[in-house]
Amino acid sequence: MSFTAPIQLPGLTLDPQWYRRSVFYEVMVRSFVDSNGDGAGDIAGLSSKLDYLQWLGIDALWMPPFFQSPLRDGGYDISDYKAILPEFGTLDEFRDLVTKAHERNMRIVIDMVINHTSDQHDWFQQSREDPDGPYGDFYTWSDTDEKYENIRIIFVDTEESNWTFDPVRRQFFFHRFFSHQPDLNYENPKVHEAIYDVIRHWLDLGVDGIRLDAIPYLYQSDEGNGEGEPETHEFVKKLRTMIDDEYPGRIMIAEANQWPREVAAFFGTEEEPECHMAFDFPVMPRIFYSLRSQNAQELIRILSETTDVPENAGWGVFLRNHDELTLEMVSEEYRQAMYGWYAYDPRMRSNIGIRRRLAPLLDNSRAELELAHALLFSLKGSPFLYYGDEIGMGDNIWLNDRDASRTPMQWTPDRNAGFSTADPGKLYLPVVQSLVYNYNLVNVESQLAQSRSLLHWIRNVIHVRKAHPTFGLGTMAVLENDHESVLSFVRSYAGSGTQFGDSAEDVLCVFSFAHNPASVTITAPQFAGRKLFDLFGGATFPSFDAEGKVTLTMGTQAFFWLHIGGPDPDVTPLAVPPVTAALPVVPSDATDGDGGAL
Repeated sequence: MSFTAPIQLPGLTLDPQWYRRSVFYEVMVRSFVDSNGDGAGDIAGLSSKLDYLQWLGIDALWMPPFFQSPLRDGGYDISDYKAILPEFGTLDEFRDLVTKAHERNMRIVIDMVINHTSDQHDWFQQSREDPDGPYGDFYTWSDTDEKYENIRIIFVDTEESNWTFDPVRRQFFFHRFFSHQPDLNYENPKVHEAIYDVIRHWLDLGVDGIRLDAIPYLYQSDEGNGEGEPETHEFVKKLRTMIDDEYPGRIMIAEANQWPREVAAFFGTEEEPECHMAFDFPVMPRIFYSLRSQNAQELIRILSETTDVPENAGWGVFLRNHDELTLEMVSEEYRQAMYGWYAYDPRMRSNIGIRRRLAPLLDNSRAELELAHALLFSLKGSPFLYYGDEIGMGDNIWLNDRDASRTPMQWTPDRNAGFSTADPGKLYLPVVQSLVYNYNLVNVESQLAQSRSLLHWIRNVIHVRKAHPTFGLGTMAVLENDHESVLSFVRSYAGSGTQFGDSAEDVLCVFSFAHNPASVTITAPQFAGRKLFDLFGGATFPSFDAEGKVTLTMGTQAFFWLHIGGPDPDVTPLAVPPVTAALPVVPSDATDGDGGAL
Protein backbone atom coordinates (compact mmCIF):
# COMPACT_ATOMS: atom_id res chain seq x y z
CA MET A 1 0.00 0.00 0.00
CA SER A 2 1.46 3.35 -1.02
CA PHE A 3 0.14 6.82 -0.31
CA THR A 4 0.54 10.13 -2.06
CA ALA A 5 0.86 12.49 0.87
CA PRO A 6 0.58 16.27 0.54
CA ILE A 7 3.91 18.06 0.16
CA GLN A 8 5.08 19.51 3.45
CA LEU A 9 8.06 21.55 4.49
CA PRO A 10 10.25 19.76 7.07
CA GLY A 11 9.27 20.34 10.68
CA LEU A 12 6.18 21.66 12.39
CA THR A 13 4.11 24.72 11.54
CA LEU A 14 4.58 27.47 14.10
CA ASP A 15 0.95 27.73 15.17
CA PRO A 16 0.60 28.17 18.96
CA GLN A 17 -3.02 26.99 18.73
CA TRP A 18 -2.32 23.95 16.59
CA TYR A 19 -4.38 21.74 18.89
CA ARG A 20 -7.60 23.65 18.15
CA ARG A 21 -7.41 22.90 14.41
CA SER A 22 -6.03 19.36 14.66
CA VAL A 23 -7.58 15.98 13.96
CA PHE A 24 -6.27 13.51 16.55
CA TYR A 25 -5.92 9.74 16.12
CA GLU A 26 -5.66 7.40 19.09
CA VAL A 27 -3.25 4.63 18.18
CA MET A 28 -2.54 1.81 20.61
CA VAL A 29 1.05 0.76 19.93
CA ARG A 30 0.38 -2.86 20.81
CA SER A 31 -2.53 -3.06 18.37
CA PHE A 32 -1.28 -1.22 15.30
CA VAL A 33 1.64 -2.90 13.49
CA ASP A 34 4.06 -5.64 14.53
CA SER A 35 7.41 -4.93 12.86
CA ASN A 36 9.44 -7.84 14.26
CA GLY A 37 7.02 -10.77 14.15
CA ASP A 38 6.70 -11.32 17.90
CA GLY A 39 2.90 -11.05 17.82
CA ALA A 40 2.59 -7.59 19.40
CA GLY A 41 2.58 -4.16 17.81
CA ASP A 42 5.53 -1.86 18.41
CA ILE A 43 6.85 1.67 17.93
CA ALA A 44 8.82 0.77 14.80
CA GLY A 45 5.62 -0.61 13.28
CA LEU A 46 3.80 2.64 14.03
CA SER A 47 6.60 4.61 12.38
CA SER A 48 6.14 2.55 9.21
CA LYS A 49 2.51 3.70 8.90
CA LEU A 50 2.98 7.45 9.29
CA ASP A 51 2.48 7.97 5.55
CA TYR A 52 -0.94 6.33 5.82
CA LEU A 53 -1.91 8.54 8.74
CA GLN A 54 -0.69 11.66 6.94
CA TRP A 55 -2.67 10.67 3.83
CA LEU A 56 -5.76 10.24 6.02
CA GLY A 57 -5.34 13.80 7.27
CA ILE A 58 -4.23 13.16 10.85
CA ASP A 59 -2.48 16.05 12.59
CA ALA A 60 -1.61 14.46 15.92
CA LEU A 61 -1.22 10.95 17.35
CA TRP A 62 -2.40 10.13 20.86
CA MET A 63 -0.43 7.16 22.20
CA PRO A 64 -1.81 5.38 25.30
CA PRO A 65 0.87 4.09 27.71
CA PHE A 66 3.78 2.17 26.21
CA PHE A 67 5.89 2.30 29.38
CA GLN A 68 7.25 -0.56 31.46
CA SER A 69 4.20 -2.29 32.93
CA PRO A 70 2.80 -5.65 34.10
CA LEU A 71 -0.06 -4.90 31.63
CA ARG A 72 -2.77 -5.76 34.12
CA ASP A 73 -4.67 -2.65 32.98
CA GLY A 74 -3.57 -2.22 29.38
CA GLY A 75 -0.44 -0.31 30.38
CA TYR A 76 -2.20 2.17 32.65
CA ASP A 77 -0.46 0.34 35.51
CA ILE A 78 3.03 1.79 35.09
CA SER A 79 6.03 0.22 36.82
CA ASP A 80 8.67 2.57 35.34
CA TYR A 81 7.74 5.95 33.87
CA LYS A 82 10.99 6.44 31.98
CA ALA A 83 11.35 2.97 30.44
CA ILE A 84 9.57 1.59 27.38
CA LEU A 85 8.16 -1.93 27.61
CA PRO A 86 10.72 -4.01 25.64
CA GLU A 87 8.08 -5.63 23.41
CA PHE A 88 7.10 -2.12 22.27
CA GLY A 89 10.60 -1.00 21.36
CA THR A 90 13.40 1.26 22.57
CA LEU A 91 13.95 4.92 23.38
CA ASP A 92 15.91 5.32 20.15
CA GLU A 93 12.94 3.98 18.16
CA PHE A 94 10.68 6.42 20.00
CA ARG A 95 13.01 9.32 19.12
CA ASP A 96 12.87 8.17 15.51
CA LEU A 97 9.06 8.11 15.63
CA VAL A 98 8.94 11.67 16.95
CA THR A 99 11.38 12.87 14.28
CA LYS A 100 9.50 11.20 11.43
CA ALA A 101 6.15 12.50 12.70
CA HIS A 102 7.48 16.05 12.93
CA GLU A 103 8.85 15.80 9.40
CA ARG A 104 5.25 15.17 8.31
CA ASN A 105 3.93 18.08 10.40
CA MET A 106 2.30 15.62 12.82
CA ARG A 107 2.43 15.91 16.59
CA ILE A 108 2.83 13.24 19.26
CA VAL A 109 0.72 13.25 22.44
CA ILE A 110 1.35 10.61 25.11
CA ASP A 111 -0.55 9.49 28.18
CA MET A 112 0.74 10.56 31.58
CA VAL A 113 -0.84 8.43 34.31
CA ILE A 114 0.09 10.55 37.29
CA ASN A 115 -2.72 9.62 39.69
CA HIS A 116 -1.41 6.13 40.43
CA THR A 117 1.26 3.58 39.59
CA SER A 118 1.45 -0.19 39.41
CA ASP A 119 2.08 -1.96 42.71
CA GLN A 120 5.18 -3.28 40.92
CA HIS A 121 6.69 0.22 40.67
CA ASP A 122 9.92 0.61 42.63
CA TRP A 123 8.42 3.59 44.47
CA PHE A 124 5.65 1.41 45.90
CA GLN A 125 7.93 -1.51 46.69
CA GLN A 126 10.19 0.78 48.70
CA SER A 127 7.20 2.49 50.32
CA ARG A 128 5.75 -0.79 51.62
CA GLU A 129 9.09 -2.20 52.77
CA ASP A 130 10.55 0.94 54.39
CA PRO A 131 7.87 3.24 55.87
CA ASP A 132 10.53 5.62 57.17
CA GLY A 133 12.56 5.66 53.96
CA PRO A 134 12.59 8.25 51.14
CA TYR A 135 9.49 6.69 49.50
CA GLY A 136 7.61 5.81 52.67
CA ASP A 137 5.18 8.71 52.17
CA PHE A 138 4.85 8.45 48.36
CA TYR A 139 1.47 6.74 48.69
CA THR A 140 -1.57 7.21 50.96
CA TRP A 141 -1.39 4.77 53.84
CA SER A 142 -3.81 4.31 56.75
CA ASP A 143 -4.35 2.01 59.72
CA THR A 144 -8.03 1.93 58.86
CA ASP A 145 -10.08 1.56 55.69
CA GLU A 146 -12.80 3.92 56.91
CA LYS A 147 -11.30 7.23 55.73
CA TYR A 148 -12.68 9.23 52.79
CA GLU A 149 -16.14 7.65 53.00
CA ASN A 150 -17.58 10.28 50.63
CA ILE A 151 -15.38 9.09 47.77
CA ARG A 152 -17.20 6.78 45.35
CA ILE A 153 -15.84 3.48 44.04
CA ILE A 154 -15.22 3.79 40.29
CA PHE A 155 -14.88 0.14 39.27
CA VAL A 156 -18.00 -1.09 41.04
CA ASP A 157 -17.94 -4.40 39.15
CA THR A 158 -14.50 -5.44 40.46
CA GLU A 159 -13.66 -3.41 43.60
CA GLU A 160 -15.50 -3.37 46.93
CA SER A 161 -13.45 -0.62 48.53
CA ASN A 162 -10.98 2.18 47.73
CA TRP A 163 -8.65 0.68 50.34
CA THR A 164 -6.58 -2.53 50.16
CA PHE A 165 -4.60 -4.10 52.99
CA ASP A 166 -0.90 -4.60 52.29
CA PRO A 167 0.54 -7.64 54.15
CA VAL A 168 4.10 -6.26 54.00
CA ARG A 169 3.56 -2.81 55.52
CA ARG A 170 0.56 -4.01 57.56
CA GLN A 171 -1.48 -0.97 56.57
CA PHE A 172 -4.17 -0.10 54.05
CA PHE A 173 -3.27 1.83 50.89
CA PHE A 174 -5.69 4.06 48.97
CA HIS A 175 -6.61 3.50 45.31
CA ARG A 176 -9.27 5.09 43.10
CA PHE A 177 -9.05 2.34 40.48
CA PHE A 178 -7.87 -1.28 40.68
CA SER A 179 -6.35 -2.59 43.88
CA HIS A 180 -3.06 -3.18 42.03
CA GLN A 181 -2.88 0.55 41.26
CA PRO A 182 -2.05 2.46 44.48
CA ASP A 183 -2.65 6.23 44.34
CA LEU A 184 0.30 8.58 44.70
CA ASN A 185 0.24 10.91 47.70
CA TYR A 186 0.20 14.48 46.37
CA GLU A 187 0.36 15.88 49.88
CA ASN A 188 4.06 14.97 49.64
CA PRO A 189 6.06 17.67 47.73
CA LYS A 190 8.57 15.00 46.68
CA VAL A 191 5.84 13.36 44.60
CA HIS A 192 5.42 16.65 42.73
CA GLU A 193 9.16 16.75 42.03
CA ALA A 194 9.18 13.13 40.81
CA ILE A 195 6.23 13.73 38.45
CA TYR A 196 7.80 16.94 37.09
CA ASP A 197 10.96 14.99 36.40
CA VAL A 198 9.04 12.31 34.47
CA ILE A 199 7.16 14.86 32.37
CA ARG A 200 10.34 16.80 31.58
CA HIS A 201 11.97 13.54 30.48
CA TRP A 202 9.38 12.94 27.74
CA LEU A 203 9.05 16.57 26.68
CA ASP A 204 12.84 16.66 26.27
CA LEU A 205 12.42 13.77 23.81
CA GLY A 206 10.21 15.98 21.65
CA VAL A 207 6.71 14.98 22.77
CA ASP A 208 4.18 17.69 21.84
CA GLY A 209 1.61 17.08 24.52
CA ILE A 210 0.53 15.00 27.49
CA ARG A 211 -2.90 13.59 28.23
CA LEU A 212 -3.41 13.74 31.99
CA ASP A 213 -5.21 10.50 32.79
CA ALA A 214 -7.79 10.60 35.60
CA ILE A 215 -6.70 14.12 36.52
CA PRO A 216 -9.60 14.97 38.94
CA TYR A 217 -8.49 12.41 41.52
CA LEU A 218 -5.06 13.63 42.68
CA TYR A 219 -6.14 14.90 46.10
CA GLN A 220 -8.57 13.60 48.71
CA SER A 221 -10.18 15.15 51.77
CA ASP A 222 -12.57 13.95 54.46
CA GLU A 223 -15.07 16.64 53.53
CA GLY A 224 -14.94 16.38 49.72
CA ASN A 225 -15.64 13.64 47.20
CA GLY A 226 -12.07 13.43 45.90
CA GLU A 227 -12.97 14.82 42.47
CA GLY A 228 -11.51 18.16 41.43
CA GLU A 229 -10.47 19.23 44.93
CA PRO A 230 -8.99 22.78 45.08
CA GLU A 231 -5.51 21.37 45.69
CA THR A 232 -5.78 19.32 42.49
CA HIS A 233 -6.42 22.48 40.47
CA GLU A 234 -3.50 24.22 42.18
CA PHE A 235 -1.17 21.41 41.12
CA VAL A 236 -2.43 21.54 37.52
CA LYS A 237 -1.85 25.31 37.44
CA LYS A 238 1.73 24.86 38.58
CA LEU A 239 2.29 22.13 35.99
CA ARG A 240 0.89 24.40 33.25
CA THR A 241 3.23 27.21 34.32
CA MET A 242 6.22 24.88 34.16
CA ILE A 243 5.31 23.63 30.68
CA ASP A 244 4.54 27.12 29.33
CA ASP A 245 7.85 28.46 30.67
CA GLU A 246 10.11 25.57 29.71
CA TYR A 247 8.32 23.97 26.73
CA PRO A 248 6.22 26.60 24.90
CA GLY A 249 3.91 25.12 22.28
CA ARG A 250 3.39 21.83 24.15
CA ILE A 251 -0.08 21.05 25.50
CA MET A 252 -1.89 19.42 28.40
CA ILE A 253 -5.15 17.49 27.83
CA ALA A 254 -7.45 16.74 30.78
CA GLU A 255 -9.25 13.43 31.02
CA ALA A 256 -12.05 14.25 33.46
CA ASN A 257 -15.21 12.18 33.17
CA GLN A 258 -17.48 14.79 34.72
CA TRP A 259 -20.23 17.26 33.87
CA PRO A 260 -19.34 20.12 31.48
CA ARG A 261 -18.97 22.82 34.14
CA GLU A 262 -16.76 20.58 36.29
CA VAL A 263 -14.62 19.62 33.31
CA ALA A 264 -14.38 23.25 32.19
CA ALA A 265 -12.79 24.05 35.54
CA PHE A 266 -9.71 22.16 34.32
CA PHE A 267 -9.22 24.82 31.63
CA GLY A 268 -8.61 27.34 34.41
CA THR A 269 -8.95 31.02 33.54
CA GLU A 270 -7.19 33.46 31.22
CA GLU A 271 -5.14 34.69 34.20
CA GLU A 272 -4.51 31.24 35.73
CA PRO A 273 -4.70 28.67 32.91
CA GLU A 274 -4.71 24.95 33.56
CA CYS A 275 -5.14 22.50 30.66
CA HIS A 276 -5.17 23.48 26.98
CA MET A 277 -7.78 20.83 26.18
CA ALA A 278 -10.29 18.58 27.92
CA PHE A 279 -12.43 15.68 26.71
CA ASP A 280 -16.17 16.32 26.37
CA PHE A 281 -17.64 13.17 27.96
CA PRO A 282 -21.34 14.10 28.38
CA VAL A 283 -21.92 14.77 24.65
CA MET A 284 -20.74 11.34 23.49
CA PRO A 285 -23.46 9.03 24.96
CA ARG A 286 -26.16 11.51 23.90
CA ILE A 287 -25.13 11.14 20.27
CA PHE A 288 -25.80 7.40 20.52
CA TYR A 289 -29.06 8.02 22.42
CA SER A 290 -30.28 10.34 19.66
CA LEU A 291 -29.51 7.76 16.97
CA ARG A 292 -31.89 5.23 18.52
CA SER A 293 -34.52 7.42 20.18
CA GLN A 294 -34.85 9.62 17.04
CA ASN A 295 -34.97 12.54 19.45
CA ALA A 296 -32.27 15.21 19.52
CA GLN A 297 -33.53 17.15 22.55
CA GLU A 298 -31.12 15.66 25.13
CA LEU A 299 -28.20 16.35 22.82
CA ILE A 300 -29.46 19.88 22.17
CA ARG A 301 -29.75 20.48 25.91
CA ILE A 302 -26.17 19.45 26.67
CA LEU A 303 -24.78 21.38 23.68
CA SER A 304 -26.71 24.49 24.76
CA GLU A 305 -25.21 24.51 28.24
CA THR A 306 -22.77 27.37 28.58
CA THR A 307 -19.36 26.94 30.19
CA ASP A 308 -16.74 29.55 30.91
CA VAL A 309 -13.87 28.42 28.74
CA PRO A 310 -10.76 30.56 28.11
CA GLU A 311 -10.49 31.81 24.55
CA ASN A 312 -7.48 29.63 23.65
CA ALA A 313 -8.78 26.44 25.28
CA GLY A 314 -10.32 23.62 23.24
CA TRP A 315 -12.59 20.61 23.77
CA GLY A 316 -11.65 17.12 22.64
CA VAL A 317 -14.69 15.40 21.10
CA PHE A 318 -14.90 11.68 20.31
CA LEU A 319 -17.21 8.79 19.51
CA ARG A 320 -15.16 5.88 20.79
CA ASN A 321 -11.77 5.19 22.37
CA HIS A 322 -9.85 2.42 24.17
CA ASP A 323 -12.23 2.50 27.19
CA GLU A 324 -15.81 1.37 27.41
CA LEU A 325 -18.57 3.73 26.23
CA THR A 326 -19.10 5.20 29.68
CA LEU A 327 -22.64 5.83 30.93
CA GLU A 328 -21.72 7.60 34.16
CA MET A 329 -22.99 10.96 32.87
CA VAL A 330 -26.61 9.83 32.37
CA SER A 331 -29.61 8.91 34.53
CA GLU A 332 -30.47 5.30 35.36
CA GLU A 333 -33.47 5.34 32.99
CA TYR A 334 -31.26 6.67 30.22
CA ARG A 335 -28.61 4.06 31.03
CA GLN A 336 -31.05 1.15 30.82
CA ALA A 337 -32.32 2.40 27.46
CA MET A 338 -28.75 2.51 26.16
CA TYR A 339 -28.10 -1.03 27.41
CA GLY A 340 -31.26 -2.23 25.67
CA TRP A 341 -30.29 -0.64 22.36
CA TYR A 342 -26.55 -1.21 22.29
CA ALA A 343 -25.63 -3.91 24.85
CA TYR A 344 -28.44 -6.46 24.85
CA ASP A 345 -25.89 -9.22 25.56
CA PRO A 346 -24.36 -8.90 29.08
CA ARG A 347 -20.94 -9.64 27.55
CA MET A 348 -21.16 -6.29 25.79
CA ARG A 349 -21.13 -4.45 29.12
CA SER A 350 -18.24 -3.43 31.33
CA ASN A 351 -18.37 -1.52 34.59
CA ILE A 352 -20.92 1.32 33.97
CA GLY A 353 -20.56 1.25 30.22
CA ILE A 354 -20.52 -0.65 26.94
CA ARG A 355 -17.37 -2.31 25.62
CA ARG A 356 -18.03 -2.18 21.88
CA ARG A 357 -16.46 -0.53 18.84
CA LEU A 358 -18.26 2.08 16.79
CA ALA A 359 -19.30 -0.01 13.77
CA PRO A 360 -20.88 -2.86 15.82
CA LEU A 361 -22.62 -0.30 18.03
CA LEU A 362 -24.28 1.12 14.92
CA ASP A 363 -25.02 -2.30 13.36
CA ASN A 364 -22.57 -1.44 10.60
CA SER A 365 -25.05 1.09 9.19
CA ARG A 366 -23.24 3.26 6.66
CA ALA A 367 -25.82 6.04 7.11
CA GLU A 368 -25.34 6.11 10.88
CA LEU A 369 -21.54 5.90 10.59
CA GLU A 370 -21.55 8.89 8.25
CA LEU A 371 -24.01 10.86 10.39
CA ALA A 372 -22.03 10.23 13.59
CA HIS A 373 -18.71 11.19 12.00
CA ALA A 374 -20.17 14.29 10.32
CA LEU A 375 -21.43 15.42 13.72
CA LEU A 376 -18.09 14.63 15.36
CA PHE A 377 -16.12 16.66 12.82
CA SER A 378 -18.43 19.69 13.07
CA LEU A 379 -18.79 20.00 16.85
CA LYS A 380 -16.88 22.68 18.70
CA GLY A 381 -13.52 21.13 19.58
CA SER A 382 -10.92 18.85 18.07
CA PRO A 383 -12.09 15.40 16.94
CA PHE A 384 -10.36 12.26 18.22
CA LEU A 385 -10.60 9.13 16.06
CA TYR A 386 -9.95 5.64 17.42
CA TYR A 387 -7.68 3.42 15.32
CA GLY A 388 -9.64 1.17 12.95
CA ASP A 389 -12.87 3.14 13.16
CA GLU A 390 -12.01 4.79 9.84
CA ILE A 391 -12.56 1.39 8.16
CA GLY A 392 -15.45 0.25 10.37
CA MET A 393 -13.52 -2.40 12.30
CA GLY A 394 -15.48 -4.82 14.48
CA ASP A 395 -14.86 -6.12 17.98
CA ASN A 396 -14.74 -9.43 19.85
CA ILE A 397 -16.98 -9.53 22.92
CA TRP A 398 -15.61 -12.97 23.84
CA LEU A 399 -12.33 -11.40 24.89
CA ASN A 400 -11.84 -10.20 28.44
CA ASP A 401 -12.68 -6.73 29.68
CA ARG A 402 -11.69 -3.87 27.33
CA ASP A 403 -9.70 -6.15 25.04
CA ALA A 404 -12.95 -6.58 23.08
CA SER A 405 -12.18 -3.36 21.18
CA ARG A 406 -8.36 -3.48 21.24
CA THR A 407 -7.77 -6.19 18.61
CA PRO A 408 -5.06 -5.90 15.91
CA MET A 409 -5.49 -3.27 13.19
CA GLN A 410 -6.73 -4.82 9.93
CA TRP A 411 -4.44 -3.77 7.09
CA THR A 412 -4.87 -6.47 4.44
CA PRO A 413 -6.92 -9.63 3.77
CA ASP A 414 -3.74 -11.70 4.27
CA ARG A 415 -2.70 -13.74 7.30
CA ASN A 416 -3.14 -11.91 10.61
CA ALA A 417 -4.79 -9.06 8.65
CA GLY A 418 -1.33 -7.84 7.68
CA PHE A 419 -0.72 -6.86 11.30
CA SER A 420 2.05 -9.40 11.97
CA THR A 421 4.07 -12.17 10.33
CA ALA A 422 3.87 -14.25 13.53
CA ASP A 423 2.10 -17.57 13.87
CA PRO A 424 -1.59 -16.67 14.38
CA GLY A 425 -1.59 -18.38 17.76
CA LYS A 426 1.20 -16.10 18.93
CA LEU A 427 -0.69 -12.82 18.50
CA TYR A 428 -1.31 -10.89 21.72
CA LEU A 429 -5.01 -10.89 20.73
CA PRO A 430 -6.70 -12.70 17.83
CA VAL A 431 -7.75 -10.70 14.79
CA VAL A 432 -11.49 -10.25 14.27
CA GLN A 433 -12.96 -13.16 12.30
CA SER A 434 -16.70 -12.64 12.74
CA LEU A 435 -18.96 -12.94 9.70
CA VAL A 436 -19.66 -9.22 9.22
CA TYR A 437 -16.34 -7.74 10.36
CA ASN A 438 -13.93 -10.46 9.21
CA TYR A 439 -10.52 -9.01 8.34
CA ASN A 440 -10.84 -10.57 4.86
CA LEU A 441 -13.65 -8.09 4.20
CA VAL A 442 -12.82 -5.13 6.43
CA ASN A 443 -9.27 -3.88 5.93
CA VAL A 444 -7.34 -0.84 4.73
CA GLU A 445 -6.12 -2.39 1.46
CA SER A 446 -9.63 -3.32 0.31
CA GLN A 447 -11.07 0.07 1.17
CA LEU A 448 -8.25 1.92 -0.56
CA ALA A 449 -9.32 0.15 -3.74
CA GLN A 450 -12.95 1.30 -3.36
CA SER A 451 -13.49 4.99 -4.03
CA ARG A 452 -16.80 4.97 -2.15
CA SER A 453 -15.51 3.07 0.88
CA LEU A 454 -15.90 4.37 4.44
CA LEU A 455 -12.15 5.05 4.56
CA HIS A 456 -12.25 7.37 1.53
CA TRP A 457 -15.43 9.03 2.83
CA ILE A 458 -13.88 9.82 6.21
CA ARG A 459 -10.69 11.10 4.58
CA ASN A 460 -12.76 13.41 2.40
CA VAL A 461 -14.69 14.80 5.38
CA ILE A 462 -11.44 15.36 7.30
CA HIS A 463 -9.96 17.34 4.44
CA VAL A 464 -13.13 19.42 3.96
CA ARG A 465 -13.04 20.20 7.68
CA LYS A 466 -9.39 21.22 7.53
CA ALA A 467 -10.16 23.63 4.68
CA HIS A 468 -12.59 25.59 6.89
CA PRO A 469 -11.01 27.10 10.04
CA THR A 470 -14.44 27.84 11.50
CA PHE A 471 -14.71 24.19 12.58
CA GLY A 472 -11.58 24.43 14.69
CA LEU A 473 -11.59 28.04 15.82
CA GLY A 474 -15.18 29.24 15.52
CA THR A 475 -18.02 29.66 17.98
CA MET A 476 -21.10 27.41 18.05
CA ALA A 477 -24.71 28.46 18.56
CA VAL A 478 -27.57 25.94 18.60
CA LEU A 479 -30.46 27.11 16.38
CA GLU A 480 -34.18 26.62 16.89
CA ASN A 481 -36.00 24.24 14.57
CA ASP A 482 -39.44 22.61 14.46
CA HIS A 483 -38.50 18.90 14.37
CA GLU A 484 -37.65 16.92 17.50
CA SER A 485 -35.35 14.60 15.55
CA VAL A 486 -33.18 17.38 14.13
CA LEU A 487 -30.15 19.12 15.61
CA SER A 488 -29.14 22.40 13.96
CA PHE A 489 -26.34 24.76 14.87
CA VAL A 490 -24.13 27.37 13.25
CA ARG A 491 -20.34 27.51 13.46
CA SER A 492 -19.07 31.09 13.09
CA TYR A 493 -15.54 32.42 12.73
CA ALA A 494 -14.63 36.09 12.42
CA GLY A 495 -11.30 35.39 10.70
CA SER A 496 -7.90 35.89 12.28
CA GLY A 497 -5.90 37.58 9.55
CA THR A 498 -2.95 35.36 10.43
CA GLN A 499 -0.24 33.97 8.20
CA PHE A 500 -2.67 31.18 7.27
CA GLY A 501 -5.00 33.57 5.46
CA ASP A 502 -8.14 32.58 7.37
CA SER A 503 -11.26 34.58 6.46
CA ALA A 504 -14.61 35.02 8.19
CA GLU A 505 -17.16 32.25 7.66
CA ASP A 506 -20.49 30.93 8.94
CA VAL A 507 -21.45 27.27 8.44
CA LEU A 508 -24.92 25.87 9.09
CA CYS A 509 -24.81 22.25 10.28
CA VAL A 510 -28.01 20.20 10.29
CA PHE A 511 -28.40 16.58 11.44
CA SER A 512 -31.51 14.43 11.26
CA PHE A 513 -31.69 11.40 13.57
CA ALA A 514 -35.09 10.41 12.17
CA HIS A 515 -35.39 6.93 10.64
CA ASN A 516 -37.54 8.39 7.86
CA PRO A 517 -37.16 11.45 5.60
CA ALA A 518 -37.98 14.67 7.43
CA SER A 519 -38.82 18.27 6.61
CA VAL A 520 -37.45 20.84 9.04
CA THR A 521 -37.73 24.61 9.32
CA ILE A 522 -34.75 26.31 10.96
CA THR A 523 -35.00 29.78 12.46
CA ALA A 524 -32.00 32.14 12.51
CA PRO A 525 -33.07 35.81 12.19
CA GLN A 526 -29.45 36.96 12.08
CA PHE A 527 -29.08 35.24 8.68
CA ALA A 528 -32.27 36.59 7.07
CA GLY A 529 -31.89 36.83 3.32
CA ARG A 530 -28.60 34.97 3.20
CA LYS A 531 -27.75 32.30 0.60
CA LEU A 532 -26.82 28.68 1.42
CA PHE A 533 -24.33 26.48 -0.44
CA ASP A 534 -23.35 22.84 0.14
CA LEU A 535 -19.85 22.71 1.62
CA PHE A 536 -18.94 19.48 -0.20
CA GLY A 537 -20.08 20.15 -3.74
CA GLY A 538 -21.06 23.81 -3.83
CA ALA A 539 -24.68 23.15 -4.79
CA THR A 540 -27.14 25.99 -4.11
CA PHE A 541 -29.74 25.43 -1.38
CA PRO A 542 -32.84 27.48 -0.50
CA SER A 543 -31.92 30.84 1.05
CA PHE A 544 -33.04 32.07 4.45
CA ASP A 545 -36.27 34.02 3.95
CA ALA A 546 -37.02 37.56 5.10
CA GLU A 547 -37.73 36.32 8.66
CA GLY A 548 -34.56 34.25 8.84
CA LYS A 549 -36.25 30.90 8.27
CA VAL A 550 -35.28 28.12 5.88
CA THR A 551 -37.00 24.80 5.22
CA LEU A 552 -34.86 21.79 4.33
CA THR A 553 -35.85 18.25 3.35
CA MET A 554 -33.62 15.70 5.05
CA GLY A 555 -33.08 12.11 3.99
CA THR A 556 -33.14 9.24 6.48
CA GLN A 557 -30.43 9.88 9.11
CA ALA A 558 -28.86 12.54 6.93
CA PHE A 559 -26.85 15.72 7.43
CA PHE A 560 -25.93 18.99 5.70
CA TRP A 561 -22.91 21.26 6.06
CA LEU A 562 -23.99 24.51 4.41
CA HIS A 563 -21.89 27.61 3.84
CA ILE A 564 -23.87 30.75 4.66
CA GLY A 565 -23.08 33.12 1.82
CA GLY A 566 -23.93 36.72 1.04
CA PRO A 567 -27.37 38.31 0.69
CA ASP A 568 -29.83 36.84 -1.81
CA PRO A 569 -30.98 39.75 -4.05
CA ASP A 570 -34.42 38.15 -4.29
CA VAL A 571 -34.99 38.31 -0.51
CA THR A 572 -35.40 41.51 1.51
CA PRO A 573 -34.70 40.83 5.22
CA LEU A 574 -37.14 42.20 7.79
CA ALA A 575 -35.91 44.46 10.56
CA VAL A 576 -35.26 41.76 13.16
CA PRO A 577 -32.87 42.21 16.11
CA PRO A 578 -29.84 39.87 15.99
CA VAL A 579 -30.06 36.53 17.78
CA THR A 580 -26.99 34.71 19.11
CA ALA A 581 -28.65 31.53 20.35
CA ALA A 582 -32.28 30.55 20.07
CA LEU A 583 -32.33 28.07 22.94
CA PRO A 584 -32.31 29.06 26.62
CA VAL A 585 -29.35 28.11 28.74
CA VAL A 586 -30.03 25.16 31.05
CA PRO A 587 -30.31 26.45 34.66
CA SER A 588 -27.40 25.46 36.87
CA ASP A 589 -29.75 23.67 39.26
CA ALA A 590 -31.49 21.57 36.59
CA THR A 591 -31.29 17.81 37.06
CA ASP A 592 -31.46 14.78 34.83
CA GLY A 593 -34.01 12.86 36.88
CA ASP A 594 -31.32 10.89 38.72
CA GLY A 595 -30.00 13.66 40.91
CA GLY A 596 -27.23 14.72 38.53
CA ALA A 597 -26.98 18.02 36.73
CA LEU A 598 -27.92 17.92 33.07
